[in-house]
Amino acid sequence: MEPSLIQNISFKNDKNVQLFIKREDLIHPFISGNKYRKLKYNIEEAKRLGKKVLLTFGGAYSNHIAATAFSGKENGFKTIGVIRGEEIKSKIDDNPTLQFAKSCGMQFLFVTREDYRKKSNIDYVANLKLKFGDFYLIPEGGTNTLAIQGCEEILVEKDAEYDFICTCVGTGGTISGIINASNEEQKILGFPALKGDFLNGDIRKFAKRNNWELIRDYHFGGYGKIKPELIAFINAFKKTYGIPLDPIYTGKMLYGIFDLVKQNFFEQNAKILIIHTGGLQGIAGMNKKLKQKNLSLIDV
Repeated sequence: MEPSLIQNISFKNDKNVQLFIKREDLIHPFISGNKYRKLKYNIEEAKRLGKKVLLTFGGAYSNHIAATAFSGKENGFKTIGVIRGEEIKSKIDDNPTLQFAKSCGMQFLFVTREDYRKKSNIDYVANLKLKFGDFYLIPEGGTNTLAIQGCEEILVEKDAEYDFICTCVGTGGTISGIINASNEEQKILGFPALKGDFLNGDIRKFAKRNNWELIRDYHFGGYGKIKPELIAFINAFKKTYGIPLDPIYTGKMLYGIFDLVKQNFFEQNAKILIIHTGGLQGIAGMNKKLKQKNLSLIDV
């Protein structure tokens, strides 16, 4: 695969901080960004093992669910999505993500939030195998050792010129791969979409270096939460640079990076590489919610 396109983001600031964005979102039209990286070696392993079915977990608007559904279709697998929230079952037609996954042939199992929390439990998975037969299990968000291996390929040799690498953080797999592929003198900054401190332990399970930090101030209230100033930023960013951002991950990260530059967080002449992890399929679902609340929409 050719290295992803890197675009300069011209941004005047007191310390001449230079921003560049790696367009991982352009890797594939439906399996974009970090989802492509995470699924790459898992798909290879499922084929090696002779599996016919992929089963995974996700929320109603999950990028991972959409990507797994399409990847399964493209590679000849049946797919099963265990979806958090029994109440979603009657709302598939109002959900662009699940509509897309269904069009790719994904079968759904809607479970209570209590049952969903058992997704890593051996007995719970055994019961799923009794229900569906044999399958290749991909964890929530796609994060496992093979996913980390794929995410280690996000950085290439020439990316050593950057002082900081910035990425969104969901389950911790993408940042772990980036940390492992980075140089010791580089600083890796992760921008979590969720509240809480639990991610540190998840990342340490996979990361081989200590040159990273989580920036926790830009989650806008937590996963799936959004505010008018974030929508305004996403729309202004697209108008200025021609680059779309999603409201769950990349929009919040870029908002945070611009704010940190204004606060002089970065040193003089720092070169920053920002990883665009995709997730743009989530815009349609968010716009439905915004329309119901009579709020401004995200430009598409």
